[in-house]
Amino acid sequence: MNSGNSTNTKDPYVVLGLASTASPDDIKKAFRLKASEFHPDKNASALAPGKFREVRQAYEILSDPVARAAFDENRRRNLLDSPLETASEIWTNYVSGVLI
Repeated sequence: MNSGNSTNTKDPYVVLGLASTASPDDIKKAFRLKASEFHPDKNASALAPGKFREVRQAYEILSDPVARAAFDENRRRNLLDSPLETASEIWTNYVSGVLI
């Protein structure tokens, strides 16, 4: 799902494990938790740097009210324009976020 940034990223709500109604405080708490979990200095996994980058990108989107509003609007528009494709993408991102 394109977040409005130049790169195609996973749904930032899924990356941070949040509902789309999350408050700014919830977003900050989730970011700190995930960033600590995947920080390359604390996690020796080969996947940690990539996951840390995803977490940082998700936080950049959700912590900026303008970027978050643009993402949410794009998400709503995509759901209206192609509901099955968008729902499938959201579900796939959710499942991959839970399983990894």
